[in-house]
Amino acid sequence: VDQQIELRCSVNSPYEVEFLNVPGKPKKGPKEHKANLLLGTFFILLNDPVFGNGNINEEAVGPCEADKVGEKIAFCNASGEWKIRRDSCVLQSLNNNSLPVFLDELGNVSENFTADIVESPATITAIVNILNNVAVASLEIPINSTLMEVCEFVLCSLHVLLQYKLVSSTLLLSLENITGSLTNESFEIDTPLILLNKTTFTDTFNDDFNSSVGIDVQESDGGQQSITVITFASMDNILPARDEDNSTSNFINGRVVLVRSNSTINNVSFTFDVLNTTLGNPQCVFWNFSLFSGLGGWDSEGCELEFNVNDTVTCNCNHLTSFSILMSPFSPDDPVLDVITYVGVGISMASLVICLVIEAVIWRKIRRNATSYLRHVSVVNIAVSLLIANIWFIIGAAISDVEVTNLPACSTATFFIHFFYLALFFWMFASALLLLYRTVNVFDGGLSKKSMLAIGFCLGYGAPLIIAIITIAVTEPQQGYIRQTGQCWLNWDESKALLAFVIPALSIVAINFVILLVVIYKMLRRRAVGDAAQAAERHVLVVILRSLAVLTPFFGLTWALGVATMIPPYNRAAHISFAFFNSLQGLFILVFGTLFDRKVCTSHYSTLFKLPAHLTKGKSVLDSHVDSREKVINLKNE
Repeated sequence: VDQQIELRCSVNSPYEVEFLNVPGKPKKGPKEHKANLLLGTFFILLNDPVFGNGNINEEAVGPCEADKVGEKIAFCNASGEWKIRRDSCVLQSLNNNSLPVFLDELGNVSENFTADIVESPATITAIVNILNNVAVASLEIPINSTLMEVCEFVLCSLHVLLQYKLVSSTLLLSLENITGSLTNESFEIDTPLILLNKTTFTDTFNDDFNSSVGIDVQESDGGQQSITVITFASMDNILPARDEDNSTSNFINGRVVLVRSNSTINNVSFTFDVLNTTLGNPQCVFWNFSLFSGLGGWDSEGCELEFNVNDTVTCNCNHLTSFSILMSPFSPDDPVLDVITYVGVGISMASLVICLVIEAVIWRKIRRNATSYLRHVSVVNIAVSLLIANIWFIIGAAISDVEVTNLPACSTATFFIHFFYLALFFWMFASALLLLYRTVNVFDGGLSKKSMLAIGFCLGYGAPLIIAIITIAVTEPQQGYIRQTGQCWLNWDESKALLAFVIPALSIVAINFVILLVVIYKMLRRRAVGDAAQAAERHVLVVILRSLAVLTPFFGLTWALGVATMIPPYNRAAHISFAFFNSLQGLFILVFGTLFDRKVCTSHYSTLFKLPAHLTKGKSVLDSHVDSREKVINLKNE
C-alpha cells in the first residue's frame, strides 16, 4: 500500500531518513527538489486583538470599540508594532437624534466666536475634522441648513484653507461622504456659498443650478433613483489648481460641483459657465483624492471636452464625483495668432534671404574699409542666426505634440532655437561694441581687423553656446527643459528655464541703449568742437548708429511684449502684438540693417545697371578719392 510521509524542510545540513518495517519492496532512490527562498528581516505579529497578523509596512483595517462606529487604519512599523494611521471612530451616541443638536451647538459657537475662529487655523482644521468624522460614520443623517451653514462658515475662512490645502481637500471629501448618507426624500438647501439639491428621477435627469452649472443624465439603470448635487460658489478659490502633472499654470475657471447618486450612472454631461473669459484651453477634470500621497489634485481620466462655445464649456464624464474645468493663460488656441505667426515668419525668412543675397553681391566692395567690413559681418551673422532660428521654429511647431512631451526631437529644436535667438542678440551687442570702440577709441593702441573679428565671433556664438549648454544640462535631467504643454520652447512653469533667454536678451537691449546714448553724445561733441572724422569712416559709424537706434528699441519692445504674455491672465492684445513684431524681425533687419545704407544701395544699383559714360568718368574720380582715404584708414587699423 502506497504511503505518503511528509518531510518538513530543515535549516540544518542534509539529513538521512530510514524507513523501518516497510511491507513489500518500497521504491527508493534520491529525491531532489529545488526551491527559491526569499530571505529578509521582518516581524510577524501574532494574536493582535484589533489588527491580527502582519508584516512590516503592511496596512490593516480594524474595528472601533464597542461604543463607537467607524474604522481604524494602522501600519506595521520597523519595530514590529501596529501604529494608528487614521482613526475615524466616533461615538455611537452621535445618532440621528443627537446630531442635529450637536450641529446646532457647533453652528452657534461658529457664529458667536467668528472673529476668533477665522484667525485660528487649528480651530478651522478641527471643525473640518469634525465634519469628516461625522461623514465617515456613515449614518442615516438628517441634513439640514445648520450643517450647510457650518460648511459655509468654513468656506468663508479662505485664508486658512488656502494656506492648508489638505484641509480644503478633506472638507470636500467629507461633503462627498455626507451626500452618500442623506435621507431618501428630495429636498434643497440654498445658502450664499453652497447649493445642495437632492432629486428623485426615473430615467433621465436635466437641471440647471445657480445658472452656472447644468447637469444632464441621459442614461441610467432605470427605475426610481436619486441624484444629489452640491454647487460651491467659492471652492474654485480654495482648491489648488494642480493637475496630475503637478502643473500650477492652470486656473479653476468654473464652479466646483459635487454629484452623487444611489445608482450607477456611466454617462453624465456638465455645462459650466466660464468665470474668466480671457483664459483658454479648457480641460474637463475631477478631484482625485489619491493624487500626491493623499493631498489630492485634478485628474482628467474619464472626462472629455465636448464643446467650448459662447463662454460655456460642456464636458462628458463616465463617473460621478467632484468636477470643474481647468483653463490656462498660456499657449492659446487662436487662429489669428497662427496666421500672424506663420505669415510673418514667411515674410521674415524671405527678407533674410534677400538680405544675404545683397550682402553676397556687394561683399568685395565693403572689404575696403575695416569698420564697414566688421559692420557687414555683424549684419550677415544676425541674418543667418535669425534665419536658422526661424527654420528650427517651424521644425519645432511641426513636431510639437501635447500628448507626448519631452521628445528628444523637441528638446533638440528648443536647444537650437534658444542658441540662435541668443546669437542674434549677442551679434547686435558686438555691433554696438564696434560702434563704441570706433567712436570713443577705448583701446589706445588700437585693434587689428582680425582681432576684432575674433572677438566678434567669440561673443556672437561662444556666449550663446555656453548659456544654451548650461540651460539644457541643468533642467533636462529633471524634465524641466521644454514646456509640458507640448510646445517646443523653454519651460517656464516648473524650472523657469525661459529666464536663460529673457535675461540675456533684455540685458543686451538695455546695454545697447546706454551705448547709443554715449555714442550720440560723443559724436555731437566732436561736431561741436570741429573734430570731424574721415568721410568714409563717419558714414559707416552713422549707418551703425542709425541701424542700432531702430533695431534696439524694436527688439526691446518685441521681447518686452514676450514677457507680458507670460503674466496671467491671458491678454489677447499682448499675444497678437508679440506675434506680429516677433515674426517681422527679418524684414526690419533687411530694411534698417542693409537697405538704409546709402552706399549699399549705390553699389547694388551700379552692379545691376551701367551708368552713362559722362557719369562713369566723374564717378571713377570720386571713387579713387574715396578709396585713397579708406586705404589710409585701413593702414592705421591693420
